[in-house]
Amino acid sequence: MTHTAPPMTDALAWFHAARQRQRATLHQLRLVAEWSGQISHLVHMLQRERGASNVWLCSGGTLYQQERRLCAEQTEARRQAFLTLLDDDTPPFSSVLCTSLACALWYLDTLPALRERILTQDIAPAVAMAGFSRVIRHLLNFVVQANATVDNPAIARQLTALYSLMQGKELAGQERALGAIGFTRGEFDEALRQQLVDRIDGQQRCFDTFLSLTTPGQASAFQAYCTASRETERLRRLACTRLPGGNNPADLALRWFALQTERLDSLRQREEALIAGLVRETEALLRDDSQEESFAHWLEQHADDEVQTPPGGDLIVLVRDQARQIAALSHQLASLEATLSERKTIDKAKSLLMQHRGVSEEQAWQQLRKLAMDQNRRMVEIAAAMLSVGSLLDVPRKE
Repeated sequence: MTHTAPPMTDALAWFHAARQRQRATLHQLRLVAEWSGQISHLVHMLQRERGASNVWLCSGGTLYQQERRLCAEQTEARRQAFLTLLDDDTPPFSSVLCTSLACALWYLDTLPALRERILTQDIAPAVAMAGFSRVIRHLLNFVVQANATVDNPAIARQLTALYSLMQGKELAGQERALGAIGFTRGEFDEALRQQLVDRIDGQQRCFDTFLSLTTPGQASAFQAYCTASRETERLRRLACTRLPGGNNPADLALRWFALQTERLDSLRQREEALIAGLVRETEALLRDDSQEESFAHWLEQHADDEVQTPPGGDLIVLVRDQARQIAALSHQLASLEATLSERKTIDKAKSLLMQHRGVSEEQAWQQLRKLAMDQNRRMVEIAAAMLSVGSLLDVPRKE
């Protein structure tokens, strides 16, 4: 007897089609998790090469000569490993993910020319930094776009936590690169200080999102190993106020780079832990999905289903907002006039605190910084709010 497939007007046929599609989606999610691990490693190497290149350029080639060369070699090795991964087979990714990979590959191909300009010192540190940041941004965009294809709430949550951590780490990497410019030169102009403050504020918002979505164990590990140290905070204050005389710029630059590198390495370990958890979760879902389920049992479970919003929809919006934020910071070309205006507001607020509380300039800056972090706001917003109520404080104004 010849058995014919049921017509697609048959509910059972659509049930089996749904099961097949679900398996295909789970296989894709597992690939996304694995590829996210490869991208995370490549991005980490790019971040390190970016910072070392800034020290090399700003010191006129006297600092980090061997480190810069080693970073470039390690990045290239990771790039080749990533390209080998792409050579295996065409993955069953959506057109959006394939487009994201195409952009990432295009900008990865710009690295040899960028390195040549760095080697000959024919490029400004800020321009070199922008070149690396552009490549990193397009690699991270793969994780952003992956979230749009997820229909499992638990996986969507984990991917959002991962991307939030990766974005925060990238902003911390940009902070390291910007600090390397200022400390190596021995000065931070107003524009550089503002960019540094923006990266500090931006990464804190990303890490707050990560902490709200991740597991208690991951959150505890982050708090224990990935927060900025006291020494890092001290150097941040030096950068965002003024560099005192008598300090050797090279010593400060190397100390800054070492501290920030240690922190970024710890963040990288958190990324690896999240990606490993994501792989385990997708494999568990695949094992569960391999168990046959009768159509009658499935129908009984879904008999009283109500209209629902797409799983993880709010998380997708969050991820895209974060992607726009990192793109805006990477392209930051704020005018010097606006930067100076914000800096003047912060300086006035510091002066107010110094007079009212009898603290030093560094202590005043630290208090403003803590208020901004506690309230998840930019420092200039805190400063402006403080000045708006300054008349309530019994402090003589200096003309």
